[in-house]
Order: sequence, then C-alpha cells, then structure tokens
Amino acid sequence: MPPATPEPVKDSDFRLLVEAVADYGIFMLDPEGCVRTWNRGLERLKGYTADEIIGRHFSVFYPEARRAERWPQQELEFALRDGSFEDEGWRVRKDGTHFWANVVITALRGEDGRHRGFAKVTRDLTERRVQEELLRQSEERFRLMVEGVRDYAIFMLDPDGRIASWNLGAQITKGYTAEEVIGRHFSIFYPKDKRDARWPEHELECAVRDGRFEDVGWRLRKDGTRFWANVVITALFDEKGRHRGFCKVTRDLTEARRIDALEEHSRQLTQFLAVLGHELRNPLAPIVTTVEMMRMAPAAGDPADPFVGAREILARQVGQLCRLVDDLLDVGRIASGKIHIEHEPVLLQDVVDQAVEATAPHVEAGRHVLEVDLPEHPLRVDGDRARLVQVVSNLLHNATKFSPPGGRIRVWLARAGGNAELGVADNGPGIPPEDLQYIFRLFAQAGGDMSQRTHDGLGVGLSLVHRLVSDHGGQVSAFSTGKPGEGAEFIVSLPLVGED
Repeated sequence: MPPATPEPVKDSDFRLLVEAVADYGIFMLDPEGCVRTWNRGLERLKGYTADEIIGRHFSVFYPEARRAERWPQQELEFALRDGSFEDEGWRVRKDGTHFWANVVITALRGEDGRHRGFAKVTRDLTERRVQEELLRQSEERFRLMVEGVRDYAIFMLDPDGRIASWNLGAQITKGYTAEEVIGRHFSIFYPKDKRDARWPEHELECAVRDGRFEDVGWRLRKDGTRFWANVVITALFDEKGRHRGFCKVTRDLTEARRIDALEEHSRQLTQFLAVLGHELRNPLAPIVTTVEMMRMAPAAGDPADPFVGAREILARQVGQLCRLVDDLLDVGRIASGKIHIEHEPVLLQDVVDQAVEATAPHVEAGRHVLEVDLPEHPLRVDGDRARLVQVVSNLLHNATKFSPPGGRIRVWLARAGGNAELGVADNGPGIPPEDLQYIFRLFAQAGGDMSQRTHDGLGVGLSLVHRLVSDHGGQVSAFSTGKPGEGAEFIVSLPLVGED
C-alpha cells in the first residue's frame, strides 16, 4: 500500500509555529517599520503584549541615543539594499531596562518582486554578554597583574622560541625593554657555551614533551653581566591540543645564592673553630699544670732573675690562651645550638656577686674602680645560675678590657615593672653609634674588622651574652655616644618570678 501523501502545510500552520516560539522574538514589520505581528517570544523578551505594540514603529525598542542617530531606519535601509542585516547591541524593554540583543532583519518581497516589509528575529544575549564581559575583565586584570609583577620575569614565547610578550619584571631582571626584545629568540639570555650546546632548544623540547621544564643556571642581562636564575618553562596548548607556544617564568636568585654560599662558609668556619678548640684544649691541660707547678716551686735567686720573669709571662699567656680556647668552644656551642639552660629560681644579687668575684683579677690588673649598686629587696628570675654569672662576667670583662687604666666601671641592679634590669657601664672610648646594630654579632668588635683589632679576644663574648639572655626570655641592649670617655652601657632585662 503506497504511503499517504502528506497534507500541504498551510499558512495558518506557519503562523502557529512562529507564535509558539518562546526563545526568539519573531515578528514582521511593514515597509515603514511598523510592527504587524507579535509572538510569545517577543512578549517574554520585550514585555509588550500584541495589543500594546502592533502598529507602533519598531524604533521603540532602541535606546534614545540610537534613535537620535536614526539607527533603526538605517538597519531597514541596509536590509532592503543587501537582502538582510545582522547586528548586536543594546535594546529596550517595555519597563525601560536594557538587554543585549542579536538582531537579524530580512527584507520580504512578493512573487512580483514588490517590497512587502521585513521579518525581524531578535535573540536575548544578555547572559552571554555578561559572561564575555566578565571574561574580558578577568583577562584584563590578569594581564595587568602579569605586566606589573616586578620580582619575576614573566613572558611568552611562540612555538619557535621567539619572545611574544614582556613584563616589567623581565625588563628589570634582564635589562631589555619590550621594544628591544619582542620578536627575538629567547636564546639571547644564555651564555655562549649553552647556546653552542643547543641548551635553549633542549629546554623547549623537554617542555613540549613533559608539559613543563625547570632549570637553575647562569643567564645573561642586556649589558652582558650574568645572574643566577631559576627558570620554569610551561608548554601552552589550546582546547584542541594544538601547541600555541610557551610561558617562561624567570627569577633572579643571585643574592639568594650568595647568601647560601656565605651561610655554608660560616657553618664550615664555625665547625672548624669548634674542632680547633677541642684539639687545642688537649695539649693545653698539661701545659697549664706544668706552669702551676713552676709557680708553686720556691723561687730561686733574685726576683729580677730572668727565669722568674719568663715564668710569669708564660703563666699570663697560658691563661690568655685558655680563654681563647674557651671562646672557640663557645662558638661551636652557639652555632650548633647546644647551649643548655637549667630552670630554677635564681637570686640576681648572688649572680652579680659571683661575677664580680670572677672578674676581680682583671679589675685589679687594670687598676679600675668598680662600683656595685644592688637593691636590698631580692630580685629573682627563672634561669640557669651558671649561665647568668657567665653573662655578667662577660659584660664586666668587656668593660675592663675597653676601659683605660684606672677607669671607672659600674654594675647595678634594679626592678623595672615586672622585669629586673642589670646594667654594666664604663668610661672607655665607647662604641660608634653606627656599630651598635652589629655589636652582638659573632666575632664582632667595635672599631675594626678581624685584622684590625686592638684588644685581645675573638669577639664572642657579647654574642654569647645575647644568646644566653634570649634563652632566658630577656633582652640585652647597648648604648653609647661613641665619644671617648663617655664609654658604653649594656642593660640586660629579665622577667622576674615570685618576689618575697
């Protein structure tokens, strides 16, 4: 049985089809641009019912500025001339709100070629427009962010390795402006031996193969100087997997590399000094014993005997050598963090008394006048008695060392709120103000480097004081005008515990 012949589509069917469409505004205009038909999509999109809009000119849907430019009439003229016209722009709803529309206007002609009017299809693209604008703003913010970064050189390469973009960090790091470098191959940043070995090309090949490549090595600035760089190259692919180029991020690590080298050198030096201190202590022990035995033996002959004088010189120098060895051992303890602190209530008046007793020989040798000012009310801290005695002894010894013969040294103790303050002052040459910030560093001595020292010792004492005070939860400060005779003052502040 032959298939039934389909019933011809009637004009009324087309009308029902158009009127039922809800996602597109589809309507007809007469040759002058007045609305003739209206569908559901238009009612939803523009807010007008058919009764409200049919017969009115379609320019009612355009912003005032566009109507003033006669843009609606121009659209009809373009459509009549070319057959159709497409545009995107802002349109106006009945309530005055704007929406972003895609518009297609088609000129309609009868079988006799006579112009019958226009078909107009309108689609609301506001959401797409919003998303595109958000994307544009996001890309703009990202571009501004990348271009403004100063600490990293961030730039793009095309698939062949030629520079396609250049940020401020790249200009600062490498010395080239964007005009000087865009379009050139990125191998200009590599030393000649790297270029000869095709290392830049190898980096790109690895990035394409693995997605990214990271390296650390020497790179060149525009002026030919070298810098130590960390480099990350990332291969860029589009949504279809096609290779579009590379992103290259370079960071100047020259200063970090120098600091690492200095820290490693310092670590090795402190290890060497610690080992040296231990090695020197072994032969010193029998020498000290022998010198003491010589001093205990009855002196033969006149005190002016050269042998007696030599014996006393030997005793003094051995004592000095022992102190230097102790300083070397303290260097090792400071560097390795092996200084242990006991915690128990400690009466600071006793600490000062013991420190004064320990440094009495140095005070007497320099014929100094030592003033001790202690409060009657006991001041106690939580800490290590032996280490606190070491703190005060080092400060007193430092004062005797830098005070002139017959100088005045003062040590005092007082309560300051919830802290105890212990001070040691002298009337020596003082410390230049510019050196105060360095005075607690290891091996530091005011007024010169290691090769220019005018006083004995390794410059460990104040560094050790700073470390021990910090381990007790306190602070130590140095004050000096740097004027001869006004000396220096060191103040140790420690938190008090349980007062009587």
